[in-house]
Amino acid sequence: MELSPLNHTWLIDVDGTIVKHNGYIIDGQDTLLDGVKEFFDNIPSGDKIILLTARKKEFLESLKTFLSKNNIRYDHILTDIPMGERILINDKKPSGLNTAIAKNLNRNEFMISYKINEDI
Repeated sequence: MELSPLNHTWLIDVDGTIVKHNGYIIDGQDTLLDGVKEFFDNIPSGDKIILLTARKKEFLESLKTFLSKNNIRYDHILTDIPMGERILINDKKPSGLNTAIAKNLNRNEFMISYKINEDI
């Protein structure tokens, strides 16, 4: 995935994407997936990170504690998100830059990479 050098907004699902799906229920605690820490460490500081989860609001504080303990940066967490598709709609810049990108990962397999393309 190639990104522009502009600042970005990351909309990232929690369960099955950055932590083991339903680990907080099955195991009694969350488990960070391999590669997630390094990925978050490489997100530029000027970017915004919004986490999405179908978890009920009652689990928000324990999720925040887990993320803090693992040094996972975020700006906002939205809870009680429906379990269906997440649909992102955005405009295209006059330069032709697509301002919406979507990636679907296999559950519990965090494999994503990107590079900044200064020519975009």
